[in-house]
Amino acid sequence: MTADEILMDTEERMEKAVSVLRDELRGLRTGRATPALVDTLRVEYYGSPTPLKQLAQISTPDPQSIVIKPFDPSVLKEIEKSIRSSDLGMAPSNDGKLIRLTIPPMSGDNRKKIVTVLKKSAEAAKVACRNIRRDGNKHFDVAEKDKEMTEDERDTGKEQVQGLLKQYEGKLEEMEEKKTKEIMEA
Repeated sequence: MTADEILMDTEERMEKAVSVLRDELRGLRTGRATPALVDTLRVEYYGSPTPLKQLAQISTPDPQSIVIKPFDPSVLKEIEKSIRSSDLGMAPSNDGKLIRLTIPPMSGDNRKKIVTVLKKSAEAAKVACRNIRRDGNKHFDVAEKDKEMTEDERDTGKEQVQGLLKQYEGKLEEMEEKKTKEIMEA
């Protein structure tokens, strides 16, 4: 592998870690209604778990409620069942055509618990980035050992990988701070 290939691979993998955290954060409750709260919910549909967003139109008519209108009305009961069995903590109200979810106001304790979950997710993403750095550094060591590059090129490559790690850790911390602020203010 060339230095550029190693750096490109490292950066792509770190970008994936950031996007995984971004998706997790979208699903965290903040006290405001957002379709992302139920987007990834899996519903049993013809024997296979299917993401809710593939089965229904999800909208937020106001900041405190989510309306789920299935494309196929026969799946209404299954959607209701998966919402009840999820860890969302919301009771669905079914009128035969659509499901309404009312977002209860969050207590201070709930907010703190969600921030704790957020911090764990952010830390897991940082650890993933550090592991990716370790892999990148290994690739540089192997390339130098196999005489594909000089020691100086290896050292320069490792410094660039460290720079990538700092850049992506900064992005992760920024996302964490922004979401924490959003949760504590809402």
